[in-house]
Amino acid sequence: MAAQSLETTTRRPDANETNEDVRLQEPSLTDGPEMWRLARDSKVLDVNSPYSYTLWCRDFADTSVVARDAGVPCGFITGYTRPSSADTFFVWQVAVDHDHRGQGLARRMLDELADRLAARGHRYLEATVTPDNAASTAMFESFARARGCELVRSPLFGSEHFPEGGHEPEVLFRIGPIKATD
Repeated sequence: MAAQSLETTTRRPDANETNEDVRLQEPSLTDGPEMWRLARDSKVLDVNSPYSYTLWCRDFADTSVVARDAGVPCGFITGYTRPSSADTFFVWQVAVDHDHRGQGLARRMLDELADRLAARGHRYLEATVTPDNAASTAMFESFARARGCELVRSPLFGSEHFPEGGHEPEVLFRIGPIKATD
């Protein structure tokens, strides 16, 4: 099998396009390298290895979502069901390609994922957000408000929990109970 290049570019949306032109699906193995690229190019996410994104696509596709524009991944959310709390899914990473930002795509992916998982019995969504991440804070607040859910914040990891310093604390956001939308 030939090696797949990790360097690709995403098509810039036309001015009249909306995120409605983007398809949302469970990720497949071939999405791993593109998800790694999106995380790397975000300049804000903690970037995992290309292997970990590909493994994620194999083992956690049912709790994740990828956005495709003209067949090319332009955003993703990775998540998993908490082993000690089967009714809770944890959102690990949210990434949207630079050219697709500001169109509500992250929120659309979150809604799709929440609807899919609520239909399977998940009642709560958890995520961690650093204090300076206004975009993620706004997205999760908007999601909770629109769904009529409570959003509870509590400290989860302090900066002392991360090696080499320089990492902000992570605040746990717990949202629920979640119901699928009609």
